[in-house]
Amino acid sequence: MRRVVITGAGTVNALAHNVPDTLMMLREGRGGIGLLSIPDLDRLQVQIGAQVKDWDPLAQFSRAELGLYDVFTQFAMVSGVQAMSQAGLEAGPAGDPTRWGVIMGTAGGGNTTVNDAFRTVFSEGKNRVHPFTVPKLMNNAAASHMSMKWGLQGPCFSVATACSSANHAIGLAFQMIRSGMVDGMLAGGSESMLNFGGLKAWEGLRVMSKTGCRPFSKDRDGMVQGEGAGVFVLESYDQACARGAEILAEVSGFCMSSDANDIVMPSPEGAARTIRGALEDARLNAHEVGYINAHGTATAANDKTECEAIHTVFGAAAENVALSSTKAMHGHCIGATGAIELLACVMALRDGVIAPTINYAQPDPECDLNVVPNCAQERPVTAALSNAFAFGGMNAVLALRRI
Repeated sequence: MRRVVITGAGTVNALAHNVPDTLMMLREGRGGIGLLSIPDLDRLQVQIGAQVKDWDPLAQFSRAELGLYDVFTQFAMVSGVQAMSQAGLEAGPAGDPTRWGVIMGTAGGGNTTVNDAFRTVFSEGKNRVHPFTVPKLMNNAAASHMSMKWGLQGPCFSVATACSSANHAIGLAFQMIRSGMVDGMLAGGSESMLNFGGLKAWEGLRVMSKTGCRPFSKDRDGMVQGEGAGVFVLESYDQACARGAEILAEVSGFCMSSDANDIVMPSPEGAARTIRGALEDARLNAHEVGYINAHGTATAANDKTECEAIHTVFGAAAENVALSSTKAMHGHCIGATGAIELLACVMALRDGVIAPTINYAQPDPECDLNVVPNCAQERPVTAALSNAFAFGGMNAVLALRRI
C-alpha cells in the first residue's frame, strides 16, 4: 500500500480567511466567537456564533459564479484555491486528471440557499425562487464546482455524516490514494448554517450555549456553532517527492464506525473502538501520540464520553498526551469542523505548538486529561489524532505523522 501525504491546505473560518493567519490565532488562543450579524437575530434565543467576518463574495467571484455558489460553496472554492496553490498545482493536477478527484464533507449543504428560498416563498409571499436554487443547495455542489475548476475527472462526491463529515471525506480520500485507486485528491469540508432557519432548528435540540464555548471545563453549558471550510491536497508520497512538493504531514491511518446505539447520545465504546482502529491502521503505539485534537463540543455528555474513551484506549499513556478542543476558538463548524481542526494537528506536527482549549475555567474530574488549558503548549509531536464523533453515532478518527 502507498504512503499518503498532505501537500496543500486552505481555509476560511471565523479566525481568518487563510491558513497562516488561522494558525497564528490558534497559537495565540484568540477566539472568533461573538454576536452574530444575521437577519431576524432578535427572534433567536442563541445569538452568538463563530461567523466569518468581512466576507465579500464579489471580491472573490463573478456575478455569474455567485448565481451558482451558495456560501458553503464559496468557502470551499476559496479554500481549494489556497490548497492547490500551496501544493504547486494552480493550473491543475499532477499527471492524469482521471486519477484525481474531490471528496467534500458537509451536513447542511446549501443551507443558506434553502433559508433564502423559504424566506422568499413564505415571508415575502413570492411564487418564484432563483432558477438555480436546486444546483446551489445540493450537498455535492461544492465538490462538483471544485472538480470543474481544476478538471479533476476521478471520484467526486460529498459525504454527509453530520459533525464527522470532513473526517470521513479526508479518510476516504486517504484510503483511495493508499489503495492505488487514485493518485491525488482534494478533500475537506465546508459549512454555512449561521442563518435564522439553521440556528432555529439547532435551538430545538437544547445543546447550544448562549454564553460561550468552554470544552472540558466543568461550567460548560453547550456548543457554539461556527461556519467555514478546510480543504487539503492529498497525494501519494512517491508522486509528491517526484515533483518536489513540500510535504506538510503524512496521513498514516483512519478508522470509521457506527455506534448503532442512539441518534444523539455518544457512546464511549464506539469512540474507543474508532480511536483504537485508527492507531492500528497507522501502526502507532499509544505512547507515540503526542497530541489529540478532540471533538470537544463543550456539551456535558460529549466531553466526558470522549475522555473516557481516551482513557480506555491509552491507559497509562493518557497522562502524557495533550488533548485540546479548538472549537472554543472557531466554533463547531459541523460538517467542516474536522477539516479546520486538522490544521491544528498539522501545526503540532510541523511546529511543535499545541493549540489551547480556551475559556477553560473549572477542572472537571470526568475530564482529567491535559486539556491544554487557555495557553498553547510547545513540545515535539511525532504523531497526532483528530477525533470526530457525530449525531447518528458516526465516528471518524484520522491519524497523522510528522515527516
